Amino acid sequence: MEKESFVAAQKNGDGDLVSFKTSAGRTLSYQEALMEIDKGSIAGVNTFKGKDGEMYIRSNPDHNKANNLDSLPPF
Repeated sequence: MEKESFVAAQKNGDGDLVSFKTSAGRTLSYQEALMEIDKGSIAGVNTFKGKDGEMYIRSNPDHNKANNLDSLPPF
């Protein structure tokens, strides 16, 4: 089974990412996306624990700013 990737993102009024659209057309809340990434269902991203103890999503490092999560088109 081929992994999905994030193709678009929604941000709240503060500019924080709150949901994602996948290459399969699914819309995932931030929490759903965290679970899918941890299951290995989403390619090109990983999760990490911030200094505040919360879990966050980030793109895998590849020195290409064009595919950063903040650069995804809105939906």
